Amino acid sequence: MSGARMTAGRPWPLGAEWDGAGVNFAVFSAHARRVEVCLFEPGGGRETARLALPETEGQVWFGRLAGLSPGACYGLRAYGPWAPAAGHRFNPAKLLLDPHARGLTGPVRWHPAQRGGRADDAGPDPADSAAVVPKAVVVAPAGALTGPRPARPPAGTLIYEAHARGLTMRMPGIAAPGTLAALGEAPVIDHLRRLGVTTLELMPLMAFLDDEHLVTRGLVNYWGYQPVVWGAPEPRHLGPAGAEGFREAVRRLHAEGIEVILDVVCNHSGEGGEDGPTLSLRGLDNASYYRLGADGRYVDDTGCGNTLDAGHPAVIALVLESLRHWASAYGIDGFRFDLATTLGRRATGFDANAPLLAALRADPLLGRLRLVAEPWDVGPGGYRLGAFGHPFLEWNDRFRDAVRRFWRGDPGTVPELATRLAGSAPEFDHGGRAATSSVNYVAAHDGFTLADAVAFATRRNGANGEGNRDGHAGEVSDNLGVEGPDAPPRIRAARARRVRAMLATLMVAQGTPMLLAGDELGRSQGGNNNAYCQDNPTTWIDWAAADGALLAFVARLAAFRRAHPVLRQRLFLHAEERDRGGEPDIVWWHEEGRPMAAADWADAARPFLALRLHAAARTPPFVETGAAVLLALNAGPARRLVLPGPAPGRRWRLGLDSSRPGGGPAPPAGGVVRVPAQAVLAFVEEGRE
Repeated sequence: MSGARMTAGRPWPLGAEWDGAGVNFAVFSAHARRVEVCLFEPGGGRETARLALPETEGQVWFGRLAGLSPGACYGLRAYGPWAPAAGHRFNPAKLLLDPHARGLTGPVRWHPAQRGGRADDAGPDPADSAAVVPKAVVVAPAGALTGPRPARPPAGTLIYEAHARGLTMRMPGIAAPGTLAALGEAPVIDHLRRLGVTTLELMPLMAFLDDEHLVTRGLVNYWGYQPVVWGAPEPRHLGPAGAEGFREAVRRLHAEGIEVILDVVCNHSGEGGEDGPTLSLRGLDNASYYRLGADGRYVDDTGCGNTLDAGHPAVIALVLESLRHWASAYGIDGFRFDLATTLGRRATGFDANAPLLAALRADPLLGRLRLVAEPWDVGPGGYRLGAFGHPFLEWNDRFRDAVRRFWRGDPGTVPELATRLAGSAPEFDHGGRAATSSVNYVAAHDGFTLADAVAFATRRNGANGEGNRDGHAGEVSDNLGVEGPDAPPRIRAARARRVRAMLATLMVAQGTPMLLAGDELGRSQGGNNNAYCQDNPTTWIDWAAADGALLAFVARLAAFRRAHPVLRQRLFLHAEERDRGGEPDIVWWHEEGRPMAAADWADAARPFLALRLHAAARTPPFVETGAAVLLALNAGPARRLVLPGPAPGRRWRLGLDSSRPGGGPAPPAGGVVRVPAQAVLAFVEEGRE
């Protein structure tokens, strides 16, 4: 492109768009004095041209370069004031990544030359960073992914949270292990179908940074919660098939009726705090993209050094356009928003109708997809469980903790568990929200795996290089008497029993269940409850060591949930009398054969809870309701249970017993049954033969 010259272009769309005969560049900066596009040899080698964007309109700099084609490599340089106290950190020595880019030449890895300023902000750092920053790549428009999206399953949603690399790296029969293309291969799809998974939730795929503190310790950012370019897939995940391999994987998952949703980080960037690298937004317009204090320093409501200003039009445009791209070009069916409280922050506090959240709900494409909030951040008033409103689902950590505490035997846990089993109405039964708004889980990527939650009382994060100070210190766990996996057979059997009980609790509760990938196989991370930097067998699922019996049990649990509509209702249960039958839609049952009384709820030593479920009051007549189900959860020693009388001409049948992992047919239940220790039982009301 020697002698190339920018000509008139358009201020939209933001980023680099190939029009068949050239490329239009557009980038937002309200405070820059000049913005340049730097062109590089194929692959991102030598710089071949540096061209100023000639026009501005509405604080967008833009221009068109004729003759440039897909595959061209470029970066940006922005000129403006160096005035950190006023929020400005322009430094044209730093090559910047286009935040709207659709592809990169390689992963983003920290290097000292990326520092924007000298120590204590004494002035801009003069080192040129071009040699140590990957280049953005012009990508031809992919077009929308063809084929229909999976219909929302009438049998209810089951979310499976997974890391694409960790799921497939050691999976037998995979041709492209560790890549996004592997998600569409038969072994992955067969496993998801066996479990009855309807929704595959993938940990972050947007191009992210390997942080300084990790690089200096010889580690990498495995989880990916440090985004730098929001519309480009992380290069290390793509593999030889590139982006098309991921598109094909989504097509195959869709063909099997499986949705794909992405965990996205729209609350902060990988540029960190004042001493972090200048890679993109900081160098383009620090004062616009980030929330800053009066002294120009970063507001840190995310714990990651900075917070994006989710109320600024440039940030809203960046988020919405990137999500639309993932939804259209890759067929993504929804998004889980990391630290979502940040997206709704105003000067007066959290607002569920803040600009970005309102725009997501109103967007004609995004508003129809699955939207899931992690309803907290680390800023003041940041815990907002239940505050996001329809159509958001929300991660419910109170469900996780209530289940773990009950099965650990903590006193006084029955009332809290009852609330969670019934759909967490205190948090979610408002504004026309459904009981499915609560995303229930007993383990997630952040924290102990389920196997480790019954094998470790304290974290084992030494491999992270932070002196075992990182990760949750107050994990709700119980080693059952012996720390670590090497335990006598008696302890191992008790652990297995508790794991089954917790998984059964998850599958019989009202709400939307989410399963952490590998928990159905007994996966351990050796007690590491913050394995964000472990791209190795610590986090890769060891399929050769999978617990086949546990896998079969979880598949049966999911099938039982699918078979019984009363376990997955949209309406909340408030012990109201039903139109059909006159009985309350939920009855909390005492083992002696009567409804629970106030004194029973107040008994802190009580380790037992039973409940009978019918279809919720006011359930429309066209909704499938199925049979009544009686659940019994016993965290104490074995005890007798007097069953409530079934409807005339019907009887109770034992449909689930978590103490019997092998399953098999069970005889009809009589009026009095034995509930084993540390077990969940489910009885189904059926007609007599």
